[in-house]
Amino acid sequence: MSKHITIVGAGAWGLALAQVAAKAGHSVSIWSRQKPDWSKQVDAVIIAVPAQAVRQVLSGLSHLPPVLISAAKGIERDTGLTMAETVLALRPQAEFYALSGPSFAADVSAGLPTAVTLAGPTLLKATHWAQALSLPHFRIYPSDDVTGVEIGGAMKNVLAIACGIADAQGLGESARASLITRSFAELSRYGAKSGARPETLMGLSGLGDLLLTCGSTKSRNYSFGLRLGSGMTAAEALAQSSGVVEGAYTATIAARLAAQKNVEMPIVEAVSAIIDGRSSPRDEIAKLLNRPVRPEANSNQ
Repeated sequence: MSKHITIVGAGAWGLALAQVAAKAGHSVSIWSRQKPDWSKQVDAVIIAVPAQAVRQVLSGLSHLPPVLISAAKGIERDTGLTMAETVLALRPQAEFYALSGPSFAADVSAGLPTAVTLAGPTLLKATHWAQALSLPHFRIYPSDDVTGVEIGGAMKNVLAIACGIADAQGLGESARASLITRSFAELSRYGAKSGARPETLMGLSGLGDLLLTCGSTKSRNYSFGLRLGSGMTAAEALAQSSGVVEGAYTATIAARLAAQKNVEMPIVEAVSAIIDGRSSPRDEIAKLLNRPVRPEANSNQ
């Protein structure tokens, strides 16, 4: 059944999702700078603005439909809240969904095969919207693990910055493989402490998104890391970015949350220290390479 869907955000990702929704047979409106027209019934809103802007944008909107789908990948820097927690704090009655997975906007817009995860309050409801928005080239897998999907999407941005730094420092492909593997271990530990399911983190919104983001210059986070590893400050690297670098804003709060949860995340801590100017790539790499030798599968190491 055709629905009316409003996309909040007219960046590359918002436009790509608008294209998906239209091709799936729905009527679509895009809101950017002007307030949306709520005179027509809207069945769902897809929030496709940067994570740090979600609170401000939603606070300025009224008459929202109950179904809110977040396509933002991040953690609020000031509060430590996920997008689900942020949205539900503002709209307690909302039916919240998180859309995440290995997906570059350019690939989606070009009609290249892409698979993502949509997590909602129940598997039945998530399946309904996954089916409504799926296309042959844009496959959506439903889930009811909102926490896992959001953690994967937020943490992989920080970890991709680490891979960019390592590549800029010329550490080699073997080091990159090890770094991605250990990054996933950190993501998994944090997810376990936060209530995420292991199978979710092993899926598209966790491991899949991490693999995509950690080795492509299409990734703003990886490219930001390349510039940091080449000697730029965070401010200089951000100034040369083509858009919002979500991981740059998530890194510090992610490190703080890990400490609060007593989860050891040395790679995330290293990225945070470099972005904040408390350390250099060279010094953080040396610290990581000189960590004590311990069993790989230790649950918190």
